[in-house]
Amino acid sequence: MKTSILARHLKEARLRLDVTQEKLSVLAGIDEFSASARMNQYEKGKHSPHYQIVTKLASVLNVTATYFYSDDDLEAEMLLEFARLKPQQKTETLEFIRQFVKNGVD
Repeated sequence: MKTSILARHLKEARLRLDVTQEKLSVLAGIDEFSASARMNQYEKGKHSPHYQIVTKLASVLNVTATYFYSDDDLEAEMLLEFARLKPQQKTETLEFIRQFVKNGVD
C-alpha cells in the first residue's frame, strides 16, 4: 500500500521538528487521549485529517498547508524554504520568480 502524499509529508515535517506524534497532536489541539493514535493513522494514510487540522499541524510544524498536498518533491522543498522567509523576503522572492519567468519565456 502506497502512503499518501499528505501522510509522507506530515511524517517528514514531524521528524524534521523532532517531536513525537503525541506531542505534535497535543500542540495542534487534538484531544490528548486520542492524540498519538490519530497522528499514527494520519501518518500511515489510514485516515486523512480535515483541512482545519491540517492548517493547525502546518502552523505547529512551521510549514504551509499546501506543503502537505504537493506531489512534486522539488515544489514541496521550495514551499518549506519559502515558509521560513520573512514577509519582505517572500515579496522579493516572488518578484524574482516573476522576472525569471518573464525573461525566460520566448
